[in-house]
Amino acid sequence: MLTPRLARGLYSALLYLLSPLIWWRVWREHALTNKRAERLGLIADATDGTPTIWLHAASVGEVLAARPLIEALARRHADHRLVVTTMTATGAERVRALFPVERYALTHYFLPLDFPGAARRFVKRLRPRLAIIVETELWPNLLAACERQHVPVVVANARLSDKAFKGYRKVAPLLRGALGAVSWLAAKSSADLERFTALGLAGERGDVVGSIKFDLPINAELRDEGERLHTQWGARFVWVAGSTHEGEDEQVLAAHARLRRTHPQALLVLVPRHPQRFSAVAELCEARGECLARRSQGETPSAETSVLLGDTMGELMRFYAAADAAFVGGSLVPIGGHNLLEPAALGVPVLTGPHLENFQDIAETLREAQALCEIDAAEALGDALATLADDPEQRRRLGAAGEAVLAANRGALEKTLEGIAARLPADVHAQGV
Repeated sequence: MLTPRLARGLYSALLYLLSPLIWWRVWREHALTNKRAERLGLIADATDGTPTIWLHAASVGEVLAARPLIEALARRHADHRLVVTTMTATGAERVRALFPVERYALTHYFLPLDFPGAARRFVKRLRPRLAIIVETELWPNLLAACERQHVPVVVANARLSDKAFKGYRKVAPLLRGALGAVSWLAAKSSADLERFTALGLAGERGDVVGSIKFDLPINAELRDEGERLHTQWGARFVWVAGSTHEGEDEQVLAAHARLRRTHPQALLVLVPRHPQRFSAVAELCEARGECLARRSQGETPSAETSVLLGDTMGELMRFYAAADAAFVGGSLVPIGGHNLLEPAALGVPVLTGPHLENFQDIAETLREAQALCEIDAAEALGDALATLADDPEQRRRLGAAGEAVLAANRGALEKTLEGIAARLPADVHAQGV
């Protein structure tokens, strides 16, 4: 029988064999603000004695999900140095934008590649009192390094889709070893916890706390900015297609064309998920005959503008706040969906396609509250938008139902913070909020 230790040895050998390809990928995924050497665990030694809490959020989605947790950690543990790692350059950019150095005592590094030496070097130099992993980034060698250095590991907002679970079962001994290093796992749902337990998590080390995404902070300034933008864009139906993917933009534009047959002044705010696609999506819009304005160029939509391309970073929530309705991307193509709660938190009607594997629990909660409009194709999306454009009362009802869902499900953040505090070394005391 393959033991966890042997499985990790074979996994490491495979990484070394694939290292040229891995390093090529890393060479492309780079930010000028960080040294590529960080990928090998070559960071500055923590020598000043300040206790460190380390949080890892792989990319943009995880950074946004972790935002309330990071802000709360910065308040409650102000006597700690807070280190945030990401795997992607876009995730690094989100960390810098959301947590500027003039307001947060926060350090960002890229996560090292999961080679045994790089993982050991990173943990040894960082010397964290606690490691927090957001969602599902379970790197076996990194977790083994934490266990060797006696660093407690918390998995926050833990989720594991059925598709991912089936994939992980194929390498069950490897995952059993990785989960053996986890001190506490805060699962989003009972189904998520059951999957982690089936992969080897000790039952007493996991709890269902809900999703911290329900604790999404919404301030009055964001709502005011949304109203200002809508006023600037004119008295017309405005809808946002957020976090769209390749193969989905065409369907969104087809739905918009269908909507404009009955509502010719309607404005679509199209926000692709990945910045490297901005130019290609702009070309697609123009090829479809849309009158296009680009946010990155400071262009304000005129009465003739049919599509505003949101080709900037960090403005999606602002666009949602300005919308009469919002379609959340990654759901008309088999990506698994994106965060349905962002527009819902702003009282904006939420539309989605059928591919919601990554957000099944949240989708079900919204569905039960009749706060989700689900469609299966571009034609249905266009028709649903036309119905909403004609019915302000239905928009108000859907929006209010979404806001109520968030209000009823808040609390996961506090439970997560309590679990984190319980696993910090006893000689370190948190600051008051």
